[in-house]
Amino acid sequence: MALLQIAEPGQSPVPHQVKQAVGIDLGTTNSLVATIRGGRAAVLPDMHGAVMLPSVVNYSAPDAAVVGLEAQAMAVDHPADTLVSVKRFMGRGRNDAYADAQRAHYHLAEGDEGMVRFVTSAGEISPVQASAEILRTLRNRAVATMDSDIDGAVITVPAYFDEAQRQATKDAATLAGLPVLRLLNEPTAAAVAYGLESAEEGVIAVYDLGGGTFDISILHLHRGVFEVLATGGDTALGGDDFDAAIADWVIQESGSPSLAPGQYRQLQAMSRAAKESLSTASGVDINMAEILPGGAAVTLTRETFESLIQPLVKFTLR
Repeated sequence: MALLQIAEPGQSPVPHQVKQAVGIDLGTTNSLVATIRGGRAAVLPDMHGAVMLPSVVNYSAPDAAVVGLEAQAMAVDHPADTLVSVKRFMGRGRNDAYADAQRAHYHLAEGDEGMVRFVTSAGEISPVQASAEILRTLRNRAVATMDSDIDGAVITVPAYFDEAQRQATKDAATLAGLPVLRLLNEPTAAAVAYGLESAEEGVIAVYDLGGGTFDISILHLHRGVFEVLATGGDTALGGDDFDAAIADWVIQESGSPSLAPGQYRQLQAMSRAAKESLSTASGVDINMAEILPGGAAVTLTRETFESLIQPLVKFTLR
């Protein structure tokens, strides 16, 4: 996430020769774009002052994709056309992605070389295309904020991403008009963000449990240089799975019948809100009447939540 100054040999850089670079956190749940200002990293806001962009893309209209909060608001009415957690599908085949797609109520097709594609009202959409819409939105935000075009981007990816997933990320950036300077492993980016590179030497464990992916990396730091000693994780494990565990529990406890795709999306959103509330509250009510007439209300305690996610957390620690 740096502002690069590039000049020909023997010449001094002048304003019109300055090259602008940004750093992008392309997340499963939310995405960010940042640059260097006054020697410090600054996250760039949108026109409303919000820095986080929900990683959601809606394809209800045949001629234009909708990205971010507006797309998120369309998920209940257009579940099959509203793509969330697209990062979990990057570089994956149709059969490999089937379980995640079924839970999200997506309709899948098989694209080139067996890669997954989503069937939407706008046609078949690949995870690369959807990710490109997110990256394009961040690029446009950066251009508007910095009043300058962008010459390149450093994009973070899970350390456990394989070559197909990394190439898919690069392809998405290309579609968005963003030259990729480097793909940076998220654990390394986290270590730098916390200033750990200023230490002289040491071995650091970075545990990164995100919205849809999990990484654990062991880094060796020597004179400001990180060496990755070992890495592991799961590119389909994260907060989304915690939300699903809550949603399934609510359905069971409330005795609710099978939910339509839009209703399940609404329950997922309520489950996520409940999870976040438990950061400060000991319990939170989830009222199924907001989804189904006559639906029962259940109380999710922090203790119950911890028991629901215990198998997932144990998996990350073994």
